[in-house]
Amino acid sequence: MSKYWNKLINDIEPYVAGEQPKPGQKVIKLNTNENPYAPSPKVKEALADFDLSTLRLYPDTNSTDVIRAAAKFDGVGEENIFCGNGSDEVLAICFQTFFEKKALTGLPVLMPEFSYSFYPVFSEFYDIRRKAIPLKEDFRLDPDDYIGVPNCGIVFANPNAPTTRAIAVADCARIAAANPDSVVIVDEAYVAFEEKYETAVSLIKEYKNVCVVRTLSKAFSLAGIRLGYAVADAELIEGLKRARDSFNSYPVDRLAQKVAEAALLDVDYYEETRKKIIGTRGRVEAELKKLGFTMPPSSSNFLFAKPPMDCGTLYQNLRSKGILVRYFNKPVLCDYLRITIGTDEEMDELLDAIRQEVQNAENS
Repeated sequence: MSKYWNKLINDIEPYVAGEQPKPGQKVIKLNTNENPYAPSPKVKEALADFDLSTLRLYPDTNSTDVIRAAAKFDGVGEENIFCGNGSDEVLAICFQTFFEKKALTGLPVLMPEFSYSFYPVFSEFYDIRRKAIPLKEDFRLDPDDYIGVPNCGIVFANPNAPTTRAIAVADCARIAAANPDSVVIVDEAYVAFEEKYETAVSLIKEYKNVCVVRTLSKAFSLAGIRLGYAVADAELIEGLKRARDSFNSYPVDRLAQKVAEAALLDVDYYEETRKKIIGTRGRVEAELKKLGFTMPPSSSNFLFAKPPMDCGTLYQNLRSKGILVRYFNKPVLCDYLRITIGTDEEMDELLDAIRQEVQNAENS
């Protein structure tokens, strides 16, 4: 609390990121859904060729080269892409652009009760009413729950975080068709890790109200550069540009643009790493089930796993061994650990540690 802060900042509960290791601290970091593999070798080449003298100049406002690469990757027109400083910024601009403040409408933005915890923070920060829609008991998002409910917009992650489950693109289409006057934001941060790759980008030609948000942090191993983008009808993209240019016309720096372009164009490396992660995920899921864990089927680069012992205790004991996973000390979620998929070697160490903890719990 501070007398110098306004009421919003005094009252708001900010987003809490996953624990970051201290410099020099050696840990197995499985708590922030980063990619365990290095970025594309093309990124290294782009950095080697980068002209440092250009850093004295402002970057390209529209991130033209990145937009061209993203448009090619997603099979859309360049007019359908908007770039930002990470998908969090893109989502924030979406909230400002497409959803109305409480003072202008009594209608809420609809979002899953358990999903990316930045959504309720954005709602509060931008003074937007929200309505949390419960997931089913198996953590499944039911499209019917988003039909016939008055709203000023809809946002959900697909696959969902932290619960790992995805809905079909046909279900996204049903939601969009039933809400023609609202923008439906489909946050596809983890879509690359679906075994049967399916993206809502295919909907934007038919549904002018669909906005798909992507990040290079996960599948492209570029969490450190902060770059995300939206894919939508040109009218929605123009709205995002208007919001951006009322706030910060240069959100993506020159270096990030060059790196992002190189990564997006290396589709072969993208496919290689995402398939590695999918394979490791399947193996770890099977081993955890042998140890008595239960979990919903994962379409993401993490597992949402319920252990056969006290979840908080397991989290703390793993942390004491230098293994970081994510624990949400909230109702329902507190029974589960969110475990990012690392390299095979990292996951073997995790499994060994968990076996020991489960055995200790059984013997106590």
